[in-house]
Amino acid sequence: MPSTFSKDAVAAHKKPDDLWIIVDEDVYDLTKFQSEHPVLQRVAGKDASKQFWKYHNESILKKYKGQLQVGSLDSKKQAAPAAVPPTPPTTPPPSRESEKEKVTPSPESGTVAPMPGKDSHEVAESLDPYGALIPYADPSWYQSYHSPYFNETHAALRAEVREWVDNEIEPNVTEWEEAKLVPATIYKQMGERGYLAGLMGLHKYPSDKTDHRVKSVPPEQWNLFHELLVTDEISRAGSGGLVWNLIGGFGIGCPPLVKFGKKPLVDRILPAILDGDKRICLAITEPDAGSDVANLTCEAKLTEDGKHYIVNGEKKWITNGVWCDYFTTAVRTGGPGMNGVSALLIERDHGGVSTRRMDCQGVWASGTTYITFEDTKVPVENLIGKENQGFKVIMTNFNHERIGIIIQCIRFSRVCYEESVKYAHKRKTFGKKLIDHPVIRLKLAHMARQIEASYNWLENLVHQCQMMTETEAMLKLGGAIAGLKAQATTTFEFCAREASQIFGGLSYSRGGQGAKVERLYRDVRAYAIPGGSEEIMLDLSIRQALRVHKALGMRL
Repeated sequence: MPSTFSKDAVAAHKKPDDLWIIVDEDVYDLTKFQSEHPVLQRVAGKDASKQFWKYHNESILKKYKGQLQVGSLDSKKQAAPAAVPPTPPTTPPPSRESEKEKVTPSPESGTVAPMPGKDSHEVAESLDPYGALIPYADPSWYQSYHSPYFNETHAALRAEVREWVDNEIEPNVTEWEEAKLVPATIYKQMGERGYLAGLMGLHKYPSDKTDHRVKSVPPEQWNLFHELLVTDEISRAGSGGLVWNLIGGFGIGCPPLVKFGKKPLVDRILPAILDGDKRICLAITEPDAGSDVANLTCEAKLTEDGKHYIVNGEKKWITNGVWCDYFTTAVRTGGPGMNGVSALLIERDHGGVSTRRMDCQGVWASGTTYITFEDTKVPVENLIGKENQGFKVIMTNFNHERIGIIIQCIRFSRVCYEESVKYAHKRKTFGKKLIDHPVIRLKLAHMARQIEASYNWLENLVHQCQMMTETEAMLKLGGAIAGLKAQATTTFEFCAREASQIFGGLSYSRGGQGAKVERLYRDVRAYAIPGGSEEIMLDLSIRQALRVHKALGMRL
């Protein structure tokens, strides 16, 4: 069968048992799709580009192109092969005459020429533009603006992650969300690609903990901005359920183990976790203890021989719990309040651990879980940190968890904004495109200003985390991170609502052009509440800032 066809040849394929259409000069055999799209009979054998783009977005084309395309129109222009640059002529050796003609700089009367001083340096160029270049749809450094934080290693990682997301993840996200499950092979790739090892909030890439490496970034050059970038690019798929499936449980459950766990415990279980073969999550929240962590009731009693803890209690809304082998768990080992809390690494194989999936409003593919511990026998060697000092472990971990939430919220806000801009340039009402209506531009402007303000604050805080020690960051940055968490979640909520208004009915039905907006609208509460509700975060941001600055010498 030829790979190119004339329009007349395509027109012959217009029967129910032989139906072809044209989209952007490519030819597709949609014979088997008629049961799902009866409207195809109207465009059988014709150019259906206008109808396709009216009801679908690019991800649908990416997903099915390889399966359904049978060729292209003979009128389609083929991409020209890259031109080979001509071989430059051989440079002849300099002659004596040319040496005589060489110009020698000489001082010129009346001219002041500034000379670079000893402390001068060449201004670095901005990185090459990248992506669709829709204003504010990507961070400014993607769009030829200068940045003190990102360099060529970040650009290389960005390209690596985006190619993976575009080819293997985004075309399937809607299907996975509806199934409430991301294939285990995708999570395994997170380990094989070295991403899991780089998502623990560590200042250096843990090369001693895994044999896997990130292809585009040497381990010694890895920093927290690379971690930000991985989370940000995966979030472009526009699904909180996907991101939480791949990053959620691991990103908050593994760091306490790595930073505070005993070496024999870490050496025994961490390699399989970083390989993507085993899974870990964080189990803190209880039916009656959310933001009020100090008052949790899940109890761990030491046995008489002092060799084990017996754990009894329940945990609720635990991300990834149904799939996990290990649970970084907050338990009460002492008296009331924060000074009686410890952190234990509970293994499913210890017995007495039961998990069941919870049905929630959003993040369907995240595996939100209700956990019950019944006389679970845990070796004392699995204590993370010191007994009755688990509150410090938990509080240190909150900064990393909240920054992860912030990164995702800001990117989801950008997705809502970007989808709105694209749709506004396509959809017409009252005789003109949506983008030509001032009220739509106003909505986009309000979305963009909040996104950019939030992202620039994020960059600053990530830089501070990179420069400070773990303890200094915990003491100084907790309030600011809490404040930005509230800022990012309210920005996300605003952008999801405004995008829904721009899309209208398309954002109310699952799938189709408004799929990302509809899905993200359902995910909003999953970000506003976990990791500390907005009200708690805002109060904490001021209380901690006042406490820190009083210690720094605040004058009133």
